[in-house]
Amino acid sequence: MGFMDDAEVKTRKFTRLEYDRLIEAEFFRPDDRIELIGGHMVVKEAPYSPHAVCISRVQRVLEAAFGSGWWVRPQMPLALDDESEPEPDLSVVPGEPDDYLDGHPIGAVLVVEVALSRLRFDRRHKSSLYARARIADYWIVNIPDRRLEIYRDPMPDTGATFGWRYGLALTFTHQQHVTPLALPAASLSVADLLPRLRTP
Repeated sequence: MGFMDDAEVKTRKFTRLEYDRLIEAEFFRPDDRIELIGGHMVVKEAPYSPHAVCISRVQRVLEAAFGSGWWVRPQMPLALDDESEPEPDLSVVPGEPDDYLDGHPIGAVLVVEVALSRLRFDRRHKSSLYARARIADYWIVNIPDRRLEIYRDPMPDTGATFGWRYGLALTFTHQQHVTPLALPAASLSVADLLPRLRTP
């Protein structure tokens, strides 16, 4: 099934160039929270408090783990292809911010989505999009189930939304540790990525 494949609904797809021109022309309001996914403008998940807290926690952990020479980017665009410019909750790219003055990164060594209300969307549509872009390491921080889902090994699949999927899916509980593909010596606590549970 496609991303927008209802034959009775007419939609207009946008290119990334058209989308960027709309941004430059200040067509969108600052609070519109739009991203371009497969040519369609999609409203991002609302910034509920647990979602915002979790993004900040993951950012701290990744910045400490990756250190200098890497840029951990919160909710910033990736120029994946001619019809997609998603803004993942976090992405890790090599270098420093000034290295990207001429354009957004076209990929990342790690992409993280924090899921509170749109877990199915991140699993189905976002994962296919990132697989098509050959993102080798895609993580979903699953807040409701307090788990980390890791997707790797992108491969073609005509049945997937964007024609690609991940061949490997792993699930880690808050008691376990994980290692980013780009940092084989690192060991990150899943508990450190998740919002702390309130104590009675």
